[in-house]
Amino acid sequence: MTPLSNPLVDPGWLLAESGADDLVVLDVRWALPEGSDPEGYRVGHLPDARFVDLDRDLAGAPGMSGRHPLPPVDRFAAAMRRAGVHRRDRVVCYDAGTAGAARAWWLLRAAGHPFVRVLDGGLAGWLASGGKLEAGSIDGGAGDFQATTFEGWVPAEGVATLVRSGGIALDARSKARFDGEPFPLDPRPGHVPGARSFPWTDAYRDGWMISPAEIMARVSQLGGPPAVVYCGSGVTACALILALASAGCEAVRLYPGSWSEWAQDPARPVEVGK
Repeated sequence: MTPLSNPLVDPGWLLAESGADDLVVLDVRWALPEGSDPEGYRVGHLPDARFVDLDRDLAGAPGMSGRHPLPPVDRFAAAMRRAGVHRRDRVVCYDAGTAGAARAWWLLRAAGHPFVRVLDGGLAGWLASGGKLEAGSIDGGAGDFQATTFEGWVPAEGVATLVRSGGIALDARSKARFDGEPFPLDPRPGHVPGARSFPWTDAYRDGWMISPAEIMARVSQLGGPPAVVYCGSGVTACALILALASAGCEAVRLYPGSWSEWAQDPARPVEVGK
């Protein structure tokens, strides 16, 4: 994966850089259970932002590999080219506070793109900082983005191996889902045996990332830096990986299938409770 500096930019930075020839802004609005939000994009988006459909462009077909498995790398690369991404562009992703931008960030970084960041505060932070919106849709043109593989992830059997060897797995879903309260999208209640709960929303406050010190304090309480993060379907886990990266935890892998894959197989063990 590409080396990290700070994976975030603030609205002031983006306001100052808007209009630069090498800057591409991606709107990745998405939420559960509604899915991607192209209509919200058309109503109003950051200047020159291009819409990326998470369900179509940033995930494969749902099935036994989960609800949002990794997309075929060639299809992802084609989607980035349609959005106008060139190999040396600086890419900034944003959403409305629901982790879609972090998914795009993770995939671009996993594909080796040299500069990709997420807008801290998202759409609301942009507006609160005096940023303007424009309506309609923008054709990104034809970029030259290329990708051959995704790095920094593990399959289900890799998660089990990591936990057995003492690695820490973090579950980014809500504490209620971790504890085993029924949830319509979960095939079974509970969590991966040995995993620890760190809801991704706990890493954000009013849409803004909490401080690195706060994140590391939580990591310390959970036993140290994690080896892998999962969630319901591999989307919101990216938002927790982003938060961990902002605090200096770089070697954290994603389990893309997450609970939507793990819990489908009755042979895989499940824990319920704290």
